[in-house]
Amino acid sequence: MKSAIFAAISFLLSQPAFAAVERIWLTHQSPDPSKIVVSWETTEPGDSVVEFGTSSKLGATAKVSGSRTLHHVEIPLAKKDAVYHYRVKTGSQASETATFKGYPTKTLRIAVVANIRADAKLDFTALRKEDVHLLVSAGDTAMQYEFGKEGDPECTKSHSKLIDTQRELFRSTPFMPSLGNLDRKLRPKSTGPDVPTYDIEATGYRKFFALPGKEWLWTFDMPDFDLRFISVDMSHTRDFGTPNQACHPFGKDSEQLKWYEQAMNATKAGFVITLYGETSGTVRSHAEGAWERLISKGTLGISGECYHAERTEVNGFTYYNSSVRGNGSFGIDPKAAFLDKSASYLLLTFDKNSSQMTATLKTLDGRELERKTFQKRAKR
Repeated sequence: MKSAIFAAISFLLSQPAFAAVERIWLTHQSPDPSKIVVSWETTEPGDSVVEFGTSSKLGATAKVSGSRTLHHVEIPLAKKDAVYHYRVKTGSQASETATFKGYPTKTLRIAVVANIRADAKLDFTALRKEDVHLLVSAGDTAMQYEFGKEGDPECTKSHSKLIDTQRELFRSTPFMPSLGNLDRKLRPKSTGPDVPTYDIEATGYRKFFALPGKEWLWTFDMPDFDLRFISVDMSHTRDFGTPNQACHPFGKDSEQLKWYEQAMNATKAGFVITLYGETSGTVRSHAEGAWERLISKGTLGISGECYHAERTEVNGFTYYNSSVRGNGSFGIDPKAAFLDKSASYLLLTFDKNSSQMTATLKTLDGRELERKTFQKRAKR
């Protein structure tokens, strides 16, 4: 009897102990909401496995073979109005079961934030209470060089640190970041003409986040709510052509502008929202006004450049700036119709049975600053 017990104990002790996986985040690499990417990091390399389902029993498995410490696995979202349960595994490393909401059929809530940054200590209690289905950024998600080796374009440590600041939020809410200058900053400031401050290609950022298309440019469509997001790459555009250049070219003959024109003209969505990390006033001035003409074909332009809440009306079109960092004094639009220096986020609400979208500027502690409704564009 003793030998049997000893054998059983020896067997249990010989089994690998599971190390906890705690850094998990959700994104979309397909331009539609029928699939989602589960991403995570592990201390030891191995394959990538996601077990998932619409109950705690899970039941389905998706796997990517190979050995890695940064994992991206895409899974299908077959059901709406459902709560998905999932856990991730890599060898002897595994997470606890977590949940996220499948997309709704009636009311969709999306929060737009900016300047989260890995060095921030932000209280997102009010934002979490919004119970949004999607979190979108308008730039400056992390601060690359501060948490890794200076000058390393593939560094992802600041992005890892960002996830750690809001672990529960990122493992339960899909996040679609729009590229900002800090997301690819290699050093505090250029030290010479051949020493760039920024990695224009945003290598580390694109490695860490699984996003649609080119990733530094992307579109994301939600057909059930007649909605398209378009993210473009503009930040600190005044430094273009210098060692401090912080984005891809944006002039009238640029790849970016041509892509954006195609993305805008191709969509028939009733709501089209453009995201960028530069002030709206500056964006409107570029390419001899071509950016303004194209953005204004949509519903909203949203910037995350400045540390204040702002709504601007130009020729009947609305531009917002919102930032989870407040009290900023730079970049205030001279044409602003509403301005508040509180740290803020923008809540977008869509009702399937309505032709309206509601945009609400709210302080980071949940206080409503102002609200405006928008009608669908005429079908093109």
